[in-house]
Amino acid sequence: MAPVARHLTLVPAPEDPRALLDPLRACLAGAAPLAVLPTGPPAAVDSARAVLRPEQPLEEGADLVVVTSGSTGGGRGVLLSAAALRASGEATHARLGGPGAWLLALPVSAIAGLQVLCRSLLTGTVPTVLRRGEALAAAVARMPAGRRYAALVPTQLRRYLDAEPGALRALDAVLVGGAATDPALLARARSEGVAVVTTYGMTETAGGCVYDGVPLGAVSVRADDDGVQLAGPVLALGYRTDPAATAEAFADGWFRTRDAGELVDGVLTVHGRLDDVVVTGGVNVAPQAVEGALREHPAVADAVVFGRPDDEWGQRVVAAVVAAPGAEPVLDQLRPWVAERLGAPAAPRELHRIPAVPTLHTGKPDRRGVAAAVLGGAR
Repeated sequence: MAPVARHLTLVPAPEDPRALLDPLRACLAGAAPLAVLPTGPPAAVDSARAVLRPEQPLEEGADLVVVTSGSTGGGRGVLLSAAALRASGEATHARLGGPGAWLLALPVSAIAGLQVLCRSLLTGTVPTVLRRGEALAAAVARMPAGRRYAALVPTQLRRYLDAEPGALRALDAVLVGGAATDPALLARARSEGVAVVTTYGMTETAGGCVYDGVPLGAVSVRADDDGVQLAGPVLALGYRTDPAATAEAFADGWFRTRDAGELVDGVLTVHGRLDDVVVTGGVNVAPQAVEGALREHPAVADAVVFGRPDDEWGQRVVAAVVAAPGAEPVLDQLRPWVAERLGAPAAPRELHRIPAVPTLHTGKPDRRGVAAAVLGGAR
């Protein structure tokens, strides 16, 4: 007898994310496959619907489908099983020192926010939601007694370190992921007594699966010239209605991340996307490293770095920066600053000022969007 076809239920991201707890509880039980639509302009919602294809039967074994941010191109629907979600949550609590209450400060249309809800369900707790415009300290004060955790993106960590470091110190662990975190920012957080934990992972691994460079639980890592590869019980089944992409990214039980990295004594260091590397004058430059150096300059509040074609160098390093209050960063200041820290090839050869760094629905910086806007304007 043929199995009964299962179909996705699409749920718009609610104003109060706790409204998702019951649908996610059924999802974790394998009873009701689910996908959460992102908030935002209608075009973004329509794009997610087109990826999710609710009219098509769901692939066998999938319980949750999460649309990726599309930071390296078009978004995809990642097929996650309830078992992968549970394995991720249980391994997270084991690494952090035991179950605890969670603060939800991330969008629930992306895996990081959804995992805060899933971890809460696994421990029988209700997450505390950081309301729009609310002070972090007020939200932390509403959390129950016992171990307390939060997950943030680097921009949030920087903001709260500036404004409310005491509220961060009140948490037993602050997971930071979703984008590369500057070493200087991490050092500052730890020097101020914040229990920050860097996380590396993606939707295809049910969220972060490498904490402070060390794989969680039964997760395995390898790194070579083809990039970082991950394996273990947290892996997704593949991509929604895209068997070709699934076969390319998932093979022999390993997920090919397309991130550059190295593994030394069991500790993983990630250098950024292989696709984002700028090759200038024959030298590979990691945009994330240049962004980190620029953010350390007193005239720069934030930065995005990318490459553009150059007749002489092959590619040139381009920086788009947000000025610090009252400052006016100029290229002649920033080039020697970066060269001193990362070498001359990494120094930007072109500078643009932008009012803010836009983000994708996951909280990651929209590097491709900035590049398109800046270079389109330059033309």
